[in-house]
Formats: sequence, C-alpha cells, structure tokens
Amino acid sequence: MTNSTEPQEKFSSRLGFILTSAGCAIGLGNVWRFPYITGKYGGGLFVVIYILFLLILGIPIVTAELAVGRASRKSVMRSFDVLEPEGKKWHVYKWVAMAGNYLLMMYYTTIAGWILLYFFKTAKGDFTGLSSAGVAKAFAATTANPAVSVIFMAVMVALGFAICAGGLQGGVERISKIIMVALFILMVMLAVHALRLPGAKAGMAFYLKPDPAKLTAHSLPETIYAAMGQSLFTLGVGIGSMGIFGAYIDKKKRLFGEGVTIAVLDTIIAILAGVVIFPACFSYGVRPTSGPPLIFITLPNVFNHMPQGRFWGAAFFLFMTFAALSTVIAVFQNIIANFREVTGMPLKKSCGINAVLLILLSLPCALGFNLLSGVHPMGAGSTILDLEDFLVSSNIVPLGSIIYVLFITSRAGWGFDGFLSEVNTGEGLRFPENKASRFYMGVILPILIAVIMIGGYLGS
Repeated sequence: MTNSTEPQEKFSSRLGFILTSAGCAIGLGNVWRFPYITGKYGGGLFVVIYILFLLILGIPIVTAELAVGRASRKSVMRSFDVLEPEGKKWHVYKWVAMAGNYLLMMYYTTIAGWILLYFFKTAKGDFTGLSSAGVAKAFAATTANPAVSVIFMAVMVALGFAICAGGLQGGVERISKIIMVALFILMVMLAVHALRLPGAKAGMAFYLKPDPAKLTAHSLPETIYAAMGQSLFTLGVGIGSMGIFGAYIDKKKRLFGEGVTIAVLDTIIAILAGVVIFPACFSYGVRPTSGPPLIFITLPNVFNHMPQGRFWGAAFFLFMTFAALSTVIAVFQNIIANFREVTGMPLKKSCGINAVLLILLSLPCALGFNLLSGVHPMGAGSTILDLEDFLVSSNIVPLGSIIYVLFITSRAGWGFDGFLSEVNTGEGLRFPENKASRFYMGVILPILIAVIMIGGYLGS
C-alpha cells in the first residue's frame, strides 16, 4: 500500500463536520424530489418504506465512504491508491467519480440558479395575482430565456467557489454552519405555519398515515423500488463527496454513529419539507403529485392563495436556496480537493480555474431549455438535463456505491478487517463485527444497489 499523509486541513469541530456533511446530503433531493415522489407513491406507506431503506441501504454506504476517506486522508482521487493492495486497480474508478462530481454540478447549478431567481421574484411579488396558467407561463418564460438561466447558474457557481476559496475552516465550514442553522430555522418556521393551515390535518394524514389502499396507481414493488432509489440518492454517495469530509476529521468518534447522525439530519429536513408542502397543497386544493413542476409552478400558486403568501413564498425559496447552496459548496469542496491532489495548484487558483470550467460545462444544461431545446438526447421530449441526471443518478451513484462496499469487504480491496478497524476507532455507536455484517455488506448490499441501477435503465 502507498503511505498515507495527513491532509493539510481539518475541521475545527465535530459540529462543523456534521453540518457540512449533512449539508452535502441535504439538497434538492430532500426538498424537491422527496415530497413529489412521496405524493406520487401514496404518502405515508412510501415514507415508512423509505426510512427502512435509509437504515439498511443509505447509512452503511455513507459509513463506508467516510471510512475510506478517514483511513486514507485523501480525496477519491487518491484514497483508493492509498488503501488498495499493491497491483490492484480500484483506483481506476477515481476518474469516474471525478466525472460524476462535475456532471452533477453541470445541471444542479442550473436548477439552483432558478431557485435563487424565484426567491427574488417571489419577494418582489412577481407572482401576486397571477392565475395558475400565468404562473406556468412565468416559469416557461424563465427557462426559455438563455441570459437569465446562464446568469443565475453562473452566480451559483461563482458563489460556491468563492466560499471554497476561503479554505476548509474559514470558508466551507464557517459558511456551511451559518447556512445550515438558517435552513433549520426557516424550515421549522415554515412547518409551523403549514400546520396551522385549514387543510393541515388532511394533508398530514395523507403524508404520514400508511394506507395500502393508496397503492392502486402503483404496485407495492414499484413503491419499494422508488423508496430504495430515494434512500440511496438523497445522501449523495458514490462520488466521494462524503469521503472527502471523512478525510478532514479526527478519530475521536466512531464513523457508524457519524453516518447515522448525517442520515438523521438529512431525513428530518426531507420529512419537514413534506410537512410544509402537503398541508399547503391540501389546504388550497392542489394535487401533491405534480412531479418536478411542484416547486416552480404548483407552490407559487399555493402561496398566491395564502394569507401573507408573498412573505411565506419568499421564505420558502430562501430555504430552497440554502439547501441547494449547501450541496453546491460540499461538492465543489470535493472537486477542489480532487483537482489539487492531481495538479498541486494553490487553493485560490484551483477555485478560479474550476469556476470558469464549471460555468462552461454547465452551459448545455442552462441552454437546453431555450437555444438547445431542439436537442433530445434520450428521445422525444427529453432534455440535456435529463441525460446528465440519468448519467449521475442511474449510473455513477449506484456504480460508485457498489465499488465502495466491495472495496471495503473484498480481500482484493481494502478488506473488511481494515474497514472495521477504522470505522470502530473512537467513541460512539459501534459497527457490528460479525459474519452477518460482512455478508450483508459484501453480498446483500451490492445486490440491492444493482437492483436500483438496473431499474434506472428499465425506467429510462
């Protein structure tokens, strides 16, 4: 094995690590995808199944990635090189992981830019008095305007890298703490308000009360598969974004407990997002199953009918902006760490180069709804965003997750003994050290992830 070296930077506190790592996981998958997919698959029963798979699928993978990062003290570009046996080729995956980070940000920053724009538009009252058709037309006009999409995408890219340029403690950790605290305050404020709406009781019953009768539109296997996929994608695993934060922490705490904490915070935000959205939808007669347009078309209509809707709408999109930015910062930090380990460039120069690079790479997605709207890479009606999301969500994320769990369990990889030694160093919740856990991590878990990967292709 290659000798490891300590990273130049470390988190100043465990709280900084937890909030920054949770910020990586907490993003549009929680506050955008989770509510509409919950509505699509019948509410409460889906939530129960999702939480189950988060426990048996998401947390073990987060733990594995954190362990590889902490043991190697490197980003994904060097972590496999450090831990793999001599002559093995696990490190080849680093190029796929690096591509996954860039691909994710190539479309994520465009959506984040729209969200930031919607905060300003809602605060200004641009949607006040518009009909449902008027709100839909406003969103179509936003995406059809190439200048608007590119400018707000570029703002999010520049903001993210500017924060990373401040360093791990002075930039990423400090700003992530502020963002996450503000995010939680806004989320609780919005949830309390939603629970006081006239249709809150019916909305919460739909959301949290399991009802098998609601499986009429989708079968139980479909619902289970959707919950499996959401539990994996919500935590941002498989591309090293969790691993890099493992590289920045000390060995005072066992990593299984840290993984559980990150997953719990991620789930709390996802659940609270539903508490905000479902009572509001039921109060104003809006279906909560409207899919991706839920945020940009459905909810502005809800806020239009709500007393002080302009204030609550602006607060909601500010919360969404914080959620998106927390993920952007975390993934950008991983990109910078990877980039610097390969090139040896100084921090600020690396941030500047990658800011320009990401803006250029994100142009196809930002222009895919206007100047490049005639490009349908996955068939009629598809967009460049759809292709990029498919490459990440249905390919790189599950592939990377499989590689991480096989790497920590295979004798040809790091090996389960090395993993257990690392993950159980320190105080806190201990990862099970028995044959059953080895079998589960090395056999059952890869099969479950492979099912998600295959399902992504069948559904594409």
